[in-house]
Amino acid sequence: MSKINIKEKFQKVTSLWFPHIIAESNGQLVKIAKGEGELVWHSHENEDELFIVFKGKLTLKLRDREIELEPGEMYVVPKGVEHCPVAEQETHFMMIEPAATKHTGNQEKEITVASENQPWI
Repeated sequence: MSKINIKEKFQKVTSLWFPHIIAESNGQLVKIAKGEGELVWHSHENEDELFIVFKGKLTLKLRDREIELEPGEMYVVPKGVEHCPVAEQETHFMMIEPAATKHTGNQEKEITVASENQPWI
């Protein structure tokens, strides 16, 4: 393993809401993505999902409130909590989650990226 330049990795991401894996540690995958617009409402029944914003603003809609994340801020969506990530402008963010975590939980939508199709970069 060599050091990772996160800024350089984000330059390789060209599709919105498409997770790319940059590292693995203790069964947790470190993924980056760019988002603009709205993903889909979903939950992860058995896994927490950690979000860290690097550029832009990511709003995590929850059923009872909204969490707004700006660069340098993070939030952990607890397992089983329904959420919908939204970005008004292109936003760069990282997710840390167990390798078994499905992109959009049990919601299979056109935007869903199967785990086996999430590339290492």
